[in-house]
Amino acid sequence: MQRYDFLIVGAGMFGATFARLAKDAGKHCLVIDKRSNIGGNCYTEEISGIHVHRYGPHIFHCEDTKIWRFVNRFAKFRQFRYSPIALHNGRAYSLPPNLLTVSLQPD
Repeated sequence: MQRYDFLIVGAGMFGATFARLAKDAGKHCLVIDKRSNIGGNCYTEEISGIHVHRYGPHIFHCEDTKIWRFVNRFAKFRQFRYSPIALHNGRAYSLPPNLLTVSLQPD
């Protein structure tokens, strides 16, 4: 019977990260999860060339260079810029309202 240093329940962000760091430190880990994929709710799969978010969309925000380098070893990221707009009477307005929104208002 194989012996493990750690039993990790859940292969989501924390479980997967802990398992990777423990393995890098020479530890033996057993990771179990009720799902057949890793990544928890951040999991996506490709269907007909389209990445489908099985459990809703997720955005990874990180300003720490060390963490950013770490996660980029395991995943490809696409740049995302959140820029919501509102459509009203056929016109587009930036949200939240700002000086541009105000300047676009009729007199």
